Amino acid sequence: MLKSERFEVGLLDKYHLYIPQHIFEPFAAARHSRVKVQAFYKDAMIELYAAVSKDKNSDDYVMMFSKRYQKALGVFQNDYFELQLVEDTSKYGVEMPEELEAVLMSDAEAYAIFEGFTAGKQRSIIYTIIRVKNPQLRVDRALLLCDNLKRGVTDPMLLFKQQF
Repeated sequence: MLKSERFEVGLLDKYHLYIPQHIFEPFAAARHSRVKVQAFYKDAMIELYAAVSKDKNSDDYVMMFSKRYQKALGVFQNDYFELQLVEDTSKYGVEMPEELEAVLMSDAEAYAIFEGFTAGKQRSIIYTIIRVKNPQLRVDRALLLCDNLKRGVTDPMLLFKQQF
């Protein structure tokens, strides 16, 4: 499994991190554009999944680091912190919430439809479920998702809305 050494980074702008070429090169050679990221600052540590892309102006790489992650880690624009990249071995490029997995496994038709989506759309659905903090609400959203998938709803704006 590919794993980088810890390295120091700072925000390039409001939302982007610079990844040095020599750090990401082994991942790029193995055709990995998504990685699991561990970010460290003072006593805080967070894990996230991210897409890394080639910088248009150099041979280096960049990744998004949203305000949500900046706040969770406790960093600001001028702070430097450490990252470590790890090969993403998850099926969907993000950890599947157990509530969504259980509901999809119990509904073969909805699972087949979900598996037919692009990887990006699958991740979008998973992120929508992950954002819900209450476990029962995650189950309820997953059940609603399955019902809508079986009704033929594929519009991301409507997947989690009650259909009549």
